[in-house]
Formats: sequence, structure tokens, C-alpha cells
Amino acid sequence: MAGRGADIGVYGLGTMGSALALNLADNGFSVAVTNRESDWIAQFVAEAGPLADRLVPAESLEDFVAAIAAPRTILFMIPSGAPMDEMINAILPLLGDGDTIIDGGNADFNDTRRRFARLEGSRKHFVGMGVSGGEEGARHGPSMMVGGSEHSWQQMRPMAEAIAAKFEGIPCVARLGSDGAGHFVKTVHNGIEYADMQMIAEIYGLLRDANGETAPEIGARFGRWAQGPLSSYLIEVSAAALQTVDPETGKPVADVILDQAGQKGTGRWTIIEALKMGQSASTIEAAVGARGWSSEKAVRVMAEPLLPAGTEKVEIPGDDDLQAAMMAGRIISHAQGFRILDAASKDFDWHLDMAQIAEIWRAGCIIRSALLDELAEGFRGELPQGHLILAPIMRKRLQVTLPGLRRTLSAAINLGVAMPTLSAALGWYDTMRRGRGTANLIQAQRDFFGAHGFERIDMEGKHHAEWRPL
Repeated sequence: MAGRGADIGVYGLGTMGSALALNLADNGFSVAVTNRESDWIAQFVAEAGPLADRLVPAESLEDFVAAIAAPRTILFMIPSGAPMDEMINAILPLLGDGDTIIDGGNADFNDTRRRFARLEGSRKHFVGMGVSGGEEGARHGPSMMVGGSEHSWQQMRPMAEAIAAKFEGIPCVARLGSDGAGHFVKTVHNGIEYADMQMIAEIYGLLRDANGETAPEIGARFGRWAQGPLSSYLIEVSAAALQTVDPETGKPVADVILDQAGQKGTGRWTIIEALKMGQSASTIEAAVGARGWSSEKAVRVMAEPLLPAGTEKVEIPGDDDLQAAMMAGRIISHAQGFRILDAASKDFDWHLDMAQIAEIWRAGCIIRSALLDELAEGFRGELPQGHLILAPIMRKRLQVTLPGLRRTLSAAINLGVAMPTLSAALGWYDTMRRGRGTANLIQAQRDFFGAHGFERIDMEGKHHAEWRPL
């Protein structure tokens, strides 16, 4: 450190910021650190153990900036929204030409684009970087999605690649495009995460409520699935969670947890942006909706004895069908997510590489799974209409797994067990596989009551009919 400043600065020593700072130090970089609540700083350094020698604590913003070697790279790990704008206002007067500010939080990509545009042309740079993997990933290797200038990427790349998760030696980080590209990809990643989590919960619900299986039994089943094609972090997490015992009661922890789930907004953002672009994200919409419905606990308790349940008693599908249902649903939710990314790439001129995105999700991030290798292969091969479900490798997967999804959903419907996300997946698939849909009637209805006009299959232009009222 003598004679030069720190390699990077990290502002914000909460869970994620602390973990990333230690990850950087662990990989040999000197890290200037500070925090809004200055009393956190000394404690953080004291708890860093042997890594403390690579940490440069600073109590004021001025000292923090001065401690970093120019051109500076400064990573902010603070709440998104107004706090980030306030920090930009505070730090800009202290920065020099070539310095880069990185927002590593879960920011709205629209805010990131605005901040990028604000600094463009100022010789200072703004990067929006999505970080996935939670505290453990941040500490030992996250997946990171970067959006910003090529200058910023080359400046931060050695550090980013060093701390990123590795898949067969390849760092799970990349510059995906300009301005808000990184944060948008992270938003869609989180939307897919919502769908994946909900699908697993739906299978759990069928096994628990219709098959009478205990949490440990279902967890053991998921544990077996994690060894096969469904191998993924979320399946592993679910298996472990369901087999964990509560020391207070001796019951499975899952059985003493209230059946209400919160959300921080990225799932909603995915839906909102998809709708703006005219895209479908029905699996993600269903997963977000299910979290909303979960909050109405009192209503559901009141409704249970009042509303009729399923009308038929049918057998639960076998293990092969349940796994197939999960695989088909996962393929479809990823296909919808990547379709949103493709639309955004065109709208914002990002030139996103879909295979590259699938590859940087293979390690470190929450949705890492064995499926991502096949998705990357699908994007690198023949891709009719740019649609993942039409890639040969995905068509083969769906041909094998769709029957299991249909049988699983048929049983759930007859038993009165809700599977909103898996149902949405099948509904989208069956819509996309039909050359002739039903929107012709929608056009007729709109023209009937609103004279909106309609397009014909046998001639061009807008047309109107003289409809016969009943």
C-alpha cells in the first residue's frame, strides 16, 4: 500500500457490502471502506482478522475518496432509489476524470439509465451492476451482471473477474451492455427466481396436502432430484430447509413458519417492464400474484370451510411425472424471461448475448442450475424466430417433460390444489404451439362495441363490419 492508494473503495458495510469487501481483500486487493454510520467501520475492520491489513478505513467521504488510487473505482452497496442519488451528488465534486461509480444494489434499471446519462460526457462514469448469490455468494463468489461503458469495464474487470464465482474456471461476470443493461438482466433474473421458487412450493404443496407427505419426506425427495437433471441451488435449498428441525419444538422448521411470503419489488418490476414491451411473463406474474395472495391469511382461513374443494379423488402422479412437471415449468419460465431480455435488448440497443447471460448464471447466483448449460447451447445453435422453446435441444426436452406437467396439473386441479405458476407455464406453451389462436374473436368483439376495426387474413388494411345485434 505504501506510495499508492487502495485498488477499490466499498461504501456501505451492510451484509452484501461487507461480504464483497472481504471477497476483494481475500483476492489480494486493497480496499478502502466506509459507511454512513461510521461506528460500523472499526468493528468491521476488527472482525476481518488477517484481511484487516488490506482494508483502509475512512470515516469521512473526503478521506474515503482520497484513499483510492486514481482512476478510482468505487462500489456503492446501499439502498436503491433516493439514497443513491444523494450519494452521487455528494461524491461527484470529489472525483476526477476517469473515475467510476458502481451501484451494486437492486436498482430500477430506469434509474440506472438516468444516472448513466447524467455522467455521460463528464469524464466520470456510472455502472449499474446486478449482484446475485446472497451473502454467501458475495463473500466467496457471486454472479455479476454489469452495465456501463467499455472504459469502466476495463477498469474494473480484473477485480470483478477475480471475485466472481467460477464455472469450470470461467468467471461468472460480464459487461452485458450499456447503461441499465446489468440491472435489467438482474431484474429478470430475480423474476425467474420468483417463478422457480413458486413452482417448487407448488410441488411441495401437492405432496403435503394431497399425498400427506411430511416436510422431511418431501425434503428427501427433493434431495434426490438435486442429483439429476433438476440439479439446482433452489432445489438444494428447498431440500435442506424441509429437513431442518426447529430446536424449540422438535418439529420441521417449515411447519412452524407462517405461510405468508414478502417481496422486495424486482418480481413486480419484471412484470411491469414486460407489459410495457408487450411481452408475456405469465409464470412470473403468477409467482408474484401467489405471494400477494399469501398475505391474505385471515381470508384464506375463513374461506377454507366455506368454499368447495376438489371434486375428485385421484392418485398423485409418480416421481418421474413430478420431476418432468418441474423441468417443463422451469424451461418455460426461463424462455419467457429471455424473451423479455431480447425485447429490452432491441428497445435499448444493448445487444445482449443470451448465451453469455445463461453462462454467467451457471455459478454463484440464486437460479444456478444444470439447465443453464442446455439453455446456452440452445442460444448458440439453431433458434427459429429467436424463441428458446423452438431450439432443437429445448423441443426435445419439452417433448419428454410436457406429458408429466399435464398429468401433474390434471391431478392438482381435480384435487383442488393450487398450482398457479405451473398452470401459467402450460397455458403459455399451449398458446404458443397453436398456429391459429382465438384473438380473431377479440378483434371482432372490439370492433363490435368500439368500432376499433380489424385485420383480415385475405386482404390488407383495417376493416369494419356491420355487426348484427341479437
